[in-house]
Order: sequence, then C-alpha cells, then structure tokens
Amino acid sequence: MQKQLQSILENPRVTNAIMGVIIFNAILLGLETSKTAMGLAGGLIKVLDAICLAIFVAELAAKIIAYRGRFFRDGWNIFDFIIVGISLVPAAQGFTALRALRILRVLRLISTAPRLRRVVEGFITALPGMASVFLLMALIFYIGAVIATKLFADTFPDWFGTLGRSGYSLFQIMTLESWSMGIVRPVMEVFPYAWLFFIPFIMVTTFAVVNLLVGLIVNSMQDAHHEEADAETGAYRDDVTARLVVIEKQLAALLEDRKK
Repeated sequence: MQKQLQSILENPRVTNAIMGVIIFNAILLGLETSKTAMGLAGGLIKVLDAICLAIFVAELAAKIIAYRGRFFRDGWNIFDFIIVGISLVPAAQGFTALRALRILRVLRLISTAPRLRRVVEGFITALPGMASVFLLMALIFYIGAVIATKLFADTFPDWFGTLGRSGYSLFQIMTLESWSMGIVRPVMEVFPYAWLFFIPFIMVTTFAVVNLLVGLIVNSMQDAHHEEADAETGAYRDDVTARLVVIEKQLAALLEDRKK
C-alpha cells in the first residue's frame, strides 16, 4: 500500500493536478475579498474553498502514510504541513487574523514546482553570505545616520532630528524614492555642500552593496542548479552502469551455454 501511494503521489499527473488545485484555490481566496463576488456566489466560493482544503489535507495524509517517518525529514513536506495547518485554524476566538493567512496556500506552488523550489533553495543558500552584507550595510547606515544627525538635525528635525529618523531618511534615499526633490535638494538649499555626503552614500549603498546582494543570490542559484544537474547526471550514470552489468552477466551466461 505504501509503494502504491508513493507511485501515485510521485506521478506527474497527480503533481500537476495538485498544482492546478493550488492555483484554483488562490483565485477563490482572491474572490473572497470582492463584495460583489461574495454577494453573487459567496456560498459556492466557500464550498469550493473547503473542497480545496480537503484535497490538501487528503494529500498530506496520503504522504504521511506513504512515507511515514521520512515525511518529516523533508523540509518541503514540513512547509506544506505548516501551511495547511494554518488553514485549519478556526476563525472564531481571536484567530481571524490567522485565517487571513490562508492565502499562504499559494506558496505551496514552490514545493510542487521544481524551478521555484530551486530559486528558494538558492536564496536560502545565499543567506550566510547575505548576513555579512547586511552587517556591512548596517554599519554604513549607522555611520551615515550619526553624521547626518550631527550635520542636519537642528535645521531639519523631521528628517534628521534623531538617529532613528536619520536612518529612515537615509533608507528612503537608498531606495531612490523622492530622494532628490524630497530630501537632498531642500537640504542643499541650506547646506550647499551636502551633496558631498549624500552622493557617496547613494553610490555605496544603492549601487555597490545592493548589487553585491544580487550577485550572491545569483551565484547561489547557479550553484543549486549545478548540484541538481550533477545529481541527475550521477543517477543516469548509475542506471547505465547497472544495465551494463546485467548485459555483461547475460553475455557471460550465453558464452558458457555455447561452451557446453
């Protein structure tokens, strides 16, 4: 029974069907936010949503029966288990906010789509390197916030009055959101040489550090892709080797029969 369930669950048709249910359920959850849609077919939408949830629960139950202890050794299975578990939390007794997290079911697409899974795995692999970059950025922001507070706090207290406000303003400048006309040019009207501080800050944070983060993520994704390709190549090589061994044994048996 376990082997039959495993073969069924690993069947591409079943995987694609689950993916279709996830997409369909995502559409239903979006329709639940529309008063017009709920007014026209609210009961049907809720029934279909319950059916989708039942399918997810049945799929997880089948996986637990099929794989038993191995089910919880796979991080993606644990991820699916948590997502579906959140969906089963009752709406009453202060859990209404958690019920809104039902939309997280859409994230199950990651566990069913190999390419999406590869992207997430690459991102997770990049986290240690990203931590170092984030630490570097935090140091740059702290230094910049201290300098900006000391230079501009008296004249522009709303933007640079405290260390926290300076950090937030510098973050806005780093994102290039209204940085010139919104902050820098008004500051330069009072402090004409303020650009000597803001321009290097933008060059370091926006163009250097952020691109460094992107490079780390891209490299991690490429490494994850290469590892997956190597694993597939190794499995294919092992399969070919096993077949060659069987053929050699058959040839040896035939030669012995002819000698006899």
